[in-house]
Amino acid sequence: GAPTISIFQKPPGVIPPGGSTTICCSCQRDNGYFDLYKNGRWVRTLELRSSRAEFSISNATQNDTGAYSCHYRDGDTVLAHSETLEIQVQGFRLPKPVLSVLPGHDVAAGADVVFRCTIAHPKAGCFLYLEGWVKEVKFISKDEDCKLSHVHKGNEGRYSCQCFTRNASFEWSAVSKTLDLVVR
Repeated sequence: GAPTISIFQKPPGVIPPGGSTTICCSCQRDNGYFDLYKNGRWVRTLELRSSRAEFSISNATQNDTGAYSCHYRDGDTVLAHSETLEIQVQGFRLPKPVLSVLPGHDVAAGADVVFRCTIAHPKAGCFLYLEGWVKEVKFISKDEDCKLSHVHKGNEGRYSCQCFTRNASFEWSAVSKTLDLVVR
């Protein structure tokens, strides 16, 4: 059957102008190539290394905003396509949020965990990110927490949050420091 491939952004979130990020494409295969596409147009090809390819964006500009996808191929045959990853480049105008997790970042399987993204702005909403996911884990509105019930090994990973306001246009914060969640 066709291999399953994934695409994600590291670190996740909106990028500031001049900032950098990496688009990661991964597959359970050891050889072959990944073609990176932006808005349906070919950008670049990389050979698989340790079942993944990493495409770097540095000194980001508005031109880097777009819908990215990976096509995995062996020789000339495309075997699989990834989901679409939206990359945004925006200036940061809001203060940087602080991410916290209760009861702590090291929990037993089956526990309930609460993520709180705190920002000094009266109307900001926030996204909770988990590195390796193509989309945000959850939208968190102002003064709300994100609760994960009965956590398991699949919830482990590196979390961060990023906040925004929606006025005439979107205004963004930088991404919070990351928190690693460990599930025993």
